[in-house]
Amino acid sequence: MSFAPTAKKRDLDVPAQRRPDDCPVEAWLAFLGHRWNALVLWHLQGGARRHNELAVLLPGIAPKVLSERLEGLERRGLILRAPIAAFPRGVLYALSPAGKELVGILDRLELWSRQSMRHPQPE
Repeated sequence: MSFAPTAKKRDLDVPAQRRPDDCPVEAWLAFLGHRWNALVLWHLQGGARRHNELAVLLPGIAPKVLSERLEGLERRGLILRAPIAAFPRGVLYALSPAGKELVGILDRLELWSRQSMRHPQPE
């Protein structure tokens, strides 16, 4: 995640030094750092849920904000949106395969962060 000239074409499949504004890790961390995004993903790992079910699991989130987060996660290919034809009509949200993979990464990050808090490194 260091600096590298932007003029060169880079293979994004190979870790390399990059400018912060050209770093895919920075872009994903910024996206996931938006309040609620990671928590929505975490709650969907238990199975598909309706908008209202997610709202109950995320006290304090405004309905409009939840809708925006769900749209952003769907645009990024992390969740799938499926209309429900039965009564009551609605929409179910579920993790996509990429979302499931990302939740696994976030789970490992959580474990790492808890371990790091128990054993802080001197600065």
